[in-house]
Amino acid sequence: MPSVAKQPDPTRVPVLDLLRLAAVGAVILYHYGFWGTASHGVQKVAMPYLAPVAQYGFLGVPVFFAISGFVIAYSAEGRTPVGFAIARFSRIYPTFVICMTLTFLVTLLLGYPWFQVTWGQWLANLIIAAPMLGQPYMDDAYWSLVIEVVFYAWVALFLAWGVFPRRIDTIIVVWIAITFANELTLDVPLFEKLFMADDSGFFAVGLLIYEHYRGRRDMRLYSLLTLAMGTATFQAVHKLERLGVHTHGSFDPRVVAAICIVSLAIVFAATRIKSVLLPDSVVRAVGGITYPLYLLHLQLGYVILLLITPAPNALSTTLVVAGMVVLAWFVWRFLEAPAHYRVRDGLTTLASRYGWPSRIRAGDARINPGNIAAPAEAGRIANH
Repeated sequence: MPSVAKQPDPTRVPVLDLLRLAAVGAVILYHYGFWGTASHGVQKVAMPYLAPVAQYGFLGVPVFFAISGFVIAYSAEGRTPVGFAIARFSRIYPTFVICMTLTFLVTLLLGYPWFQVTWGQWLANLIIAAPMLGQPYMDDAYWSLVIEVVFYAWVALFLAWGVFPRRIDTIIVVWIAITFANELTLDVPLFEKLFMADDSGFFAVGLLIYEHYRGRRDMRLYSLLTLAMGTATFQAVHKLERLGVHTHGSFDPRVVAAICIVSLAIVFAATRIKSVLLPDSVVRAVGGITYPLYLLHLQLGYVILLLITPAPNALSTTLVVAGMVVLAWFVWRFLEAPAHYRVRDGLTTLASRYGWPSRIRAGDARINPGNIAAPAEAGRIANH
């Protein structure tokens, strides 16, 4: 890979926090404005007057994947495979368990007759991929977490092999080749899940944007970025056939393509903006609540919404969404950080006892070629 300049000094990209909120807002608009509680047989379209716009909110999830590609590349800098695994696990799992358990308890106590859950379902969801144990997700939105975890596993494996990020170009080319082979000819379900063939282009875009962020400038990078963006757009359009069957909606592929291209361009532009006019505490709160808000808004929100009224309207929906935002803030402000630090410190201590360092030693270029050191506070951007 061509040599790169020294990594920029700033340890945060504040606009990404705002983009996370915009992405989760699009998903909420999709679930409450278009899909509603239809997946559970209650109603088909939550707010028909919003449906023509809200139906495209599903694209908020793949935009999250692109941001994740950037953030995970940042998180991997300077870390060993063990350190990377600890950082990711301690960041997503404690919050997941907290939010999943809240959803379970509220649904168990207040969900009948619309929703039913069991303790067996709760136990199965502790591994995130509950369908592997024959149980449904506690919340339908959890499917995307499985994809994220698979992505983390590949990055950890590539770190262990010493090819990430040194062979990032090769990784992306092979990944995209497998994607098109499976999507256009093979259509093997195992390949789709193992190689994230429905969303690989978005992760690849994020990885390449990070390469640009850390100072790389060459035609190969721009060519790969164009290829990855094209792949992401193809994947989003390719999903429409299945999505149309699932939702009985009608989607314009030109609109989907335009949203993809513009959204990914905005993610790229966001990494070039060093500061925003909002107070830092506000930006941190915005970035902090997006993960718990994503985990809480759907199933838990539906239960509360149907308790308020069996025929949700704009007012009741707005109240519920506002309540989910407040609850997400509470989880982030008072529960997430203590759980994260306790799990992270405990696992780091345990790993050190077995001689497994979390950080790459100075001068060790096997995993971090070129000795490009991550900023001392690189975790600040990777914390979400």
